[in-house]
Amino acid sequence: QVRLVESGGGLVQAGGSLRLSCAASGRTFSTGAMAWFRQAPGKEREFVAVLTWTEAYYADSLQGRFTVSRDNAKNTVYLQMNKLKPEDTAVYYCAAKYGTKLVTGPGEYDYWGQGTQVTVSS
Repeated sequence: QVRLVESGGGLVQAGGSLRLSCAASGRTFSTGAMAWFRQAPGKEREFVAVLTWTEAYYADSLQGRFTVSRDNAKNTVYLQMNKLKPEDTAVYYCAAKYGTKLVTGPGEYDYWGQGTQVTVSS
């Protein structure tokens, strides 16, 4: 059974940084896509970033502040978040799918973590 576990969330001041981790167990996604989404209170879940074996893609709104990476040996994906803003406050979710198609819709992903809270104070 596939399990995704996020960690690394917390409270940070505006302008600060956090690194989120998502560890996958059960099966490897080294040849698939692993993505990050976020959901703020009262809003829909939105795409943040996705990483396949060959490329990464980010939401335009991030303006280059976030970087996604992976360690296939650990079956873990990371999200480095810099220059955080209060509007980045949300629950951040890790998601995974097999196949190399780079997709950004939540419905395209088969596996989800439980989420980790990121709160950015002004």
